[in-house]
Amino acid sequence: MLVRLPSLPSRASISQYLSRSVRTVAGSWASLHVLWRQSLQFRIVSVTLVLSTLLVLVFGWTVAGVITNGLLSAKMKTAERLVLNGGQYAANQLTVVNQRDDPALLTTIPVIVTQLSTAPTIDGQKVEVVMLRTVGGELGLEPDAVAQPDAGAYDVVRSAQLAELRARVSGADGAQGRVTAQYVTISPNGGPARQFLAFGTPVETYGGQLELYYLFPLDDQVDQVDLVRSTLVLTGVTLVALLALLASVMTRMVVRPVRVAARTAQRLSAGLLDQRIQVRGEDDLAQLASAFNQMAGNLQSQIVRLEEMSRLQRRFTSDVSHELRTPLTTVRMAADLIFASRDDFDPAVARSAELLQAELDRFEELLTDLLEISRFDAGFAALDGEPVDLIPIIEGTVDRFAPLAEQLGVTVVVEAPEEPVVVEIDPRRVERILRNLVGNALEHSEGRPVVVTLGASETAVAVTVRDYGVGLKSGEEKLVFNRFWRADPSRARQTGGTGLGLSISLEDARLHNGWLDAWGRPGRGAQFRLTLPLHIGDQIADSPLPRIPADAEVTV
Repeated sequence: MLVRLPSLPSRASISQYLSRSVRTVAGSWASLHVLWRQSLQFRIVSVTLVLSTLLVLVFGWTVAGVITNGLLSAKMKTAERLVLNGGQYAANQLTVVNQRDDPALLTTIPVIVTQLSTAPTIDGQKVEVVMLRTVGGELGLEPDAVAQPDAGAYDVVRSAQLAELRARVSGADGAQGRVTAQYVTISPNGGPARQFLAFGTPVETYGGQLELYYLFPLDDQVDQVDLVRSTLVLTGVTLVALLALLASVMTRMVVRPVRVAARTAQRLSAGLLDQRIQVRGEDDLAQLASAFNQMAGNLQSQIVRLEEMSRLQRRFTSDVSHELRTPLTTVRMAADLIFASRDDFDPAVARSAELLQAELDRFEELLTDLLEISRFDAGFAALDGEPVDLIPIIEGTVDRFAPLAEQLGVTVVVEAPEEPVVVEIDPRRVERILRNLVGNALEHSEGRPVVVTLGASETAVAVTVRDYGVGLKSGEEKLVFNRFWRADPSRARQTGGTGLGLSISLEDARLHNGWLDAWGRPGRGAQFRLTLPLHIGDQIADSPLPRIPADAEVTV
């Protein structure tokens, strides 16, 4: 018959098992770590459990030690008195022996041992008594010289476990013979291990030839100590479990209202302004809930008021922009007619016609920007995307500002790849962003060069416009995109901006799921960076070009 033996696991299977075990432990530890960080109740219960366990362990260890020492101390004192009495009794009985080899030993010693073994003892337990004889400083015993009730006890006394005890009793350790004790664990007759308290004392007779040994069983004391320890363990486990349960319940009573407040705050932040916390009772948590509800009510009224003001402001801006279109058109027609005939006027009137034409241009540009802002505020702005090459748009924007750059004495440098950079964008909006950035750079260049850089990656394109002019102070990188904000309102304006250009540019960039950010240092210039995804609707994680230029610490 063929017997198929089970195959031993291979190294690969053992490695896989260990890997799964490590992953399981790591996953459990990670879950506990997350739970520790996120749950206040778990932290409080865990800390309470650990501290109460340590406290119960220390208390149990101390109590068990005190009880054990008390039981053994009482046993020790009683046993010592019994040994002293037994030694005195043996000495009295051996007064008839007057020499070392007296034949009376053969009859007297067995009688003494038997009498001491059968005498009333501690706790009613049987006490083993052994008497040995010292011959030439060593313990010796002829088979018929000493009698003992239990040969096993004799073997224990003569064993190596009690060698130190015998040396102290006989004085072989250099000290005078004395009553001494030692704990010993033995297995009588091959049975289960038991603990005994061994006592020895010299018997004063014919030169101290005899030694008396007692073996007191500690079964009752061991049982009592085990009972105490079991009781302490059971009590400690129960106490720790009750403390953990109590901590969990008490913590839940405190944490639950906090969690409710946190969820309510999240709903409020999500726009559900009518959310409130249910107030129960008059304690501190109830006062917290009342204060939270009052705060939420005030916030709701303020937000509603601000939303209404914002809505009215947007409507006012939109209405004013639209309403001004009609008179502006009429004024524009009249101004164009006057401007076309300015050569026939006096020089002062002709100059006034030119100023009128320029201010109308600025006014019309402001209305256009206000209308665009109104569309963004109303959520009506939309992209008209198409794949285009970004390089011609950048070059066209720079060419448009060539007269202004020549007037200011500023050199505009374009750094772009030689191959086309095709990206899906709304050309009109991107061109408007670039116009605002280049115009802003020329206005603040202080006669120094302006560098326009184009970079591309697999997911995004970026355009940076770097100037080396007055720069930006700390914190102004965000303020430049606020509406109508100007770093220096008193500074003469070369390009005639409306103060809305960068704000509109930021909205155009966000409409593309892109970024528009800035960097600047006083006296070291500024750099604006536009980052757009290659395709409309895609998300971008980083930009092909850095926000802070490489020459940030170089003064031009």
